[in-house]
Amino acid sequence: MSLKLFELVGTDETRPFSPYCWRIRMALAHKGLTAESIPWRFTEKAAIAPHGADKVPVMLDRDKAVVDSWVIANYLEDTYPERPSLFGGDGGRAVARFMNWWGDIAIVGGIFPFIIADIPKNLAAVDADYFRASREARFGKSLEEVMANRDQAVPNFRKSLDPLRLTMKSQPFIGGQQPNYADYIVFGGFQWARVVSPFKLLDQDDPVYAWRERLLDAFDGMARKSPGFPV
Repeated sequence: MSLKLFELVGTDETRPFSPYCWRIRMALAHKGLTAESIPWRFTEKAAIAPHGADKVPVMLDRDKAVVDSWVIANYLEDTYPERPSLFGGDGGRAVARFMNWWGDIAIVGGIFPFIIADIPKNLAAVDADYFRASREARFGKSLEEVMANRDQAVPNFRKSLDPLRLTMKSQPFIGGQQPNYADYIVFGGFQWARVVSPFKLLDQDDPVYAWRERLLDAFDGMARKSPGFPV
């Protein structure tokens, strides 16, 4: 077995921060698989272009390239069926597909305005310039303007997490008594924020905070051991 994973980093190669790469980091650990990490930065698109990709994660399984976190998760499930299931069957896979979209829109999209101007602080100048130019073109304003009202806006984001919060009142994970890929989809966004920004997204008495803590401790504390802010 020879797996490799291209992961987004900044100036610190020990600090991977893509929410989508973290989904796959957790999925690999769930499956009991290891992958060699290949550090990748925003302006290094030539390194993954031969694999038909322009963003990460990109996973290499010997001579096969697998692109996109959802595709990679399904590949791991189908290629290594003898290892613990990421979905727990077809029904769980279907629910995870829904969670994948919710995670992209409500979690990653919801968190982005709170941390967007903190991200370039983790990057080398060439990558920071690329990130700023591309994201400011997307939003039509400076990164600082996008993030300016985050203290006033974060209560609404926390309120949007009520479905997750209510779920945590009756079970420890989205997957039930044990986490599954649905958990890793959502957790990836919070780990992204933890790695790049000191902004406090959650209150410590929030059941979502407790859920995040459980996942930080999962797999011998793999995510907690990755450098991040104490938020």
